[in-house]
Amino acid sequence: MSVANLDGLFRPNSVAVIGATNEPGHVGCVVMENLLAGKFLGPVMPMSLTEDSVLGIDAYKGVDTLPLTPDLAILCVPPEEAPEYIYRLGRRGVKAAVALCPGYARLTPGEKWEIQEKMLSAAEDEDIRILGPSGLGLIIPPIGLNASLVKAEPPKGRIAFISQSASLFTGVLDWARGHGIGFSYVVSLGDRLDLKYHDLFDYLSSDPNTRSILLYLESVSDARKFMSAARAAARNKPVLVVKPGRRRGPSGESLAKPGQGLDEVYHEAFRRAGMLRVFEIDALFDAAQTLARSQQLKGDKLAILTNGGSVGVMSADTLVERGGKLAGFSEQTVLAMRELLGPNWLRDGIVDMGLTASPEHYTQALSTLLKDKESNAVLVMHVPFAAVAGEEAAKAVIAAAAKNQRPVFTCWLGAGVAEPARALFSQAGIPTYATPDTAVRAFLDMANHRRTQELLMEMPASIPAGFTPDTEMALGVIHSVLEEGRGELTEPEAKVVLASYGIPVILSRLVRTVPEVLEAAQEIGYPVAIKVVSPDIPQPFDVGGVVLDVEDAEELRQAAQAIKARARKLELGADIKGFIVQKMGRRGAQELLVQAQVDPVFGPFLRFGQGGLAAKLSQDKAIALPPLNMSLARDLISRTRVSAFLRGFGGRPPADIDAISLTIIQVAQLVIDIPQIQEIDINPLFADSQGVAVLGARIRVADATAAGQDRLAIRPYPKELEQPAVLKNGREILVRPIRPEDEPAHHEFFKHLSPEDLRFRFFGVVRELSHMEMARLTQIDYEREMAFIATAPNEDGIPETLGVVRASAKPDNSTAEFAIIVRSDQKGQGLGRLLMEKIIGYCRSRGTGAITGQALLENKGMQGLAEKVGFEVWRNTDDEVVEMHLDLKQPPGLYR
Repeated sequence: MSVANLDGLFRPNSVAVIGATNEPGHVGCVVMENLLAGKFLGPVMPMSLTEDSVLGIDAYKGVDTLPLTPDLAILCVPPEEAPEYIYRLGRRGVKAAVALCPGYARLTPGEKWEIQEKMLSAAEDEDIRILGPSGLGLIIPPIGLNASLVKAEPPKGRIAFISQSASLFTGVLDWARGHGIGFSYVVSLGDRLDLKYHDLFDYLSSDPNTRSILLYLESVSDARKFMSAARAAARNKPVLVVKPGRRRGPSGESLAKPGQGLDEVYHEAFRRAGMLRVFEIDALFDAAQTLARSQQLKGDKLAILTNGGSVGVMSADTLVERGGKLAGFSEQTVLAMRELLGPNWLRDGIVDMGLTASPEHYTQALSTLLKDKESNAVLVMHVPFAAVAGEEAAKAVIAAAAKNQRPVFTCWLGAGVAEPARALFSQAGIPTYATPDTAVRAFLDMANHRRTQELLMEMPASIPAGFTPDTEMALGVIHSVLEEGRGELTEPEAKVVLASYGIPVILSRLVRTVPEVLEAAQEIGYPVAIKVVSPDIPQPFDVGGVVLDVEDAEELRQAAQAIKARARKLELGADIKGFIVQKMGRRGAQELLVQAQVDPVFGPFLRFGQGGLAAKLSQDKAIALPPLNMSLARDLISRTRVSAFLRGFGGRPPADIDAISLTIIQVAQLVIDIPQIQEIDINPLFADSQGVAVLGARIRVADATAAGQDRLAIRPYPKELEQPAVLKNGREILVRPIRPEDEPAHHEFFKHLSPEDLRFRFFGVVRELSHMEMARLTQIDYEREMAFIATAPNEDGIPETLGVVRASAKPDNSTAEFAIIVRSDQKGQGLGRLLMEKIIGYCRSRGTGAITGQALLENKGMQGLAEKVGFEVWRNTDDEVVEMHLDLKQPPGLYR
């Protein structure tokens, strides 16, 4: 189905109410009342089999008798009648419907499923989109449309609010009305039969009336579509989300309903999608307005300017406690402040001007701070004081802020006395807050949003460069385990699998008896560690089943016997299979944890943190979604408390962070490549300045139900699409998908393009592309667009870009628009045709319906190339453009 059909839902000019009635309280009556009470200018056409008029409006007996084809239909009929009406409406040409079927909530799950299947089948057959069922409908304040069950008239604004919860839908509308919050759209999703999050993201991200997208979400059904659409939307405008379900169990583990996924994985998915997660409704709207009003942050250091020292210190405490950073001050700023305020103005990074600070003090102090490169934003606060007018101080701040692009946050304390100043800030577009806590939270939201935007640009390869794992060896071990009917590898088997992916492991032996323990230790060499092996004891540490640093045979004999006795005593009836004997790791190394699991929603994810016996107590863990690169692996490490120890302490040298990061990437790749793997538990992973080594490891497996990469929520770099080729002049090139790290070469590529080639490509004069513009060209979402570059080393051996072709598909994959450009000094070598054939083959393999493009009428070379590879070309002399179209549903024919 086409996203274009959503215009019928979000921009209707006419509405039909199917099942309208005069019966008070009935859905068909409530919807009619809300539609007529609003300011919607289009016709509202009630349809009723039993009534001649509804609320004074003439009613119609059937879909075919409606005087015109409505853009939007509201279904207020019983659920069993809905499929037939969807079919009839689709045949009439209606493109969207809201299903508000009375009695639907009382159906059994089986009855709901049967009706949903019929509704969806009718919708797909007739190309009609459905919102619901079981939701409350939608409200579009800019056109005065209330097609919902809620009697509300929210003011129009630039915020789109989407709610999966019906109860929160009504609560938020009431809350927003009291706080003066306006909306572009308010949507209650209901059961998401047809219309889902990714559909709304795709529509709203390009909607000019929407400045930010707010989401109340409980669960996701299609993770890859969700992530792809959310990432695309978050590139264009702020996307903020509230999700319930943060409760944890007694051991700190996330609680989740079966099949709904872990909250901590959702949290990481939001981060990787560039979304900002907040935890309260008021914070949701505060953050939306802050992000919409403020300049983009370029760092995370906040300077505080205040006329009340105590308030400044409290704000700084809140900032640091929540993970923020206070800005330092340059020597130039220090001298300027000393001259303005005297010697006692500074309190640990806070500029305290004193209660009697005048508007001129605010002007000069703020102007100085905004010029200081040590700070990224300034929080300006004012404590009421009878001798100083708060409004005049606010005007001074507004004037100073207008001369600088750096973000300014304001907090004028007090109730009524501060309202005029806050009104001035709001009119000037400067974020303002009633309390220091909310002001600091707003800054931290912006800082977090900046970090999520940086993560959004990361698109790692499916296989890291220079990494060649022995996948066949790992698969051989796993297949043999599955053939034996086992679901878990022994520790030595697990270490073979890990070693096949380049992960350093400590030598170990699996033995059954105490004499074999002694023999294994003799072979390995002391000191050793010994651990009990039992399918009934998943964590030997918990029952004293592990002894470390055993120095000799007698000590080892006693340790083995004691371990066996403790295990049997604490785990009654435990089946003791034997022992693991292994070489002790390096003394003084940090014990870490690396785990991989499969979330039922977002697929494989990694967990990193403190390992060893302290792992359960510390609960020091962070989550990441594969695929990963070194940047994302380092980010994962940095989000744990143990990372502070890894940087070195007490005279110990720092651990090898690169080795830890590489191990995390290798574990991620293992889970990507081998879909039989359900869980990996490396604990502990020893890490020090010499590198890493796996001391303990568990791997659980099961028969695969999907290909490895298909399990991922984020599509990785498609290395399999790389293709070597040779140009007419004999130069060897590589045609491959573009990568984020191609940005420097892309800048150089543009320097080799003539002004005419640039004009042909961009339909106008282009001198230079900014970093952000270039990032959008090189950091793409492979799930919905593709760009192939031709690259080859230059005379100095440095890879250079010779040409690029890209195609951006519509969300429904019906068509893709292409663009191509070849370096001006590389023409005539067959590169253009090679790139065009590459993108055509790719789009055909993805099931794209057609490829289209435009060129300037004078660009004869592009027209000739398009015709050679099979495009139909239409020349429009009036508009001086050429339209190009290639139908991919037809079998490929002979090129001209």
